[in-house]
Amino acid sequence: MRLAQRIVRRAGILAIFAFATLSFASASQAAEASGAARPNIIFVFTDDHASHAIGAYGSKINQTPNIDRLAKEGMLFQNCFVTNSICAPSRAVILTGKHSHQNGVIDNVREFDNTQQTFSKLMQNAGYQTAMIGKWHLKVEPTGFDYWKVLIGQGTYYNPKLRTPDGVITLPGYTTDIVTDLALEWLESGRDKSKPFVMMYQHKAPHRE
Repeated sequence: MRLAQRIVRRAGILAIFAFATLSFASASQAAEASGAARPNIIFVFTDDHASHAIGAYGSKINQTPNIDRLAKEGMLFQNCFVTNSICAPSRAVILTGKHSHQNGVIDNVREFDNTQQTFSKLMQNAGYQTAMIGKWHLKVEPTGFDYWKVLIGQGTYYNPKLRTPDGVITLPGYTTDIVTDLALEWLESGRDKSKPFVMMYQHKAPHRE
């Protein structure tokens, strides 16, 4: 992967980020008031990516040098716990910092209540630009994001349909490349570079068909 300064793995680990970011928003406002630079955040999410399929976690099967580099130069969680490992519920946990029975998404069938508080809304309030690109899987339109293009449902690996604020579009090609290209495009030319940003960069890969 070409983007993140660090990568954190799958649902249980990623949920930690949501809790940390809820307090980060207020800390960011304090940093701005003091004149300190506020960091940009790129959040990388790979789907169904087991720890034993990553070299940094000791995989003897897969070679993952780019992820291993992110783990070495950034952060590697060695002891963590899963709030909900299922696809849609884990995403709701990440956004809200709440357990599934509190955010309302306890399985892949329930619709996410996008009116509730999320860390992306808090970051917006703190002056950040926010973007959501790739797999969403929460049925409703994203809220709390200034820019979003998301796969419909589980998404497909080729010629994916994406939901956008302007309607559904179809892009030709391999979905992993498309999601990456959309993220790079927003980073390079789609954002206001005078403001800090949070970008959720979320793949379908390596989820099975």
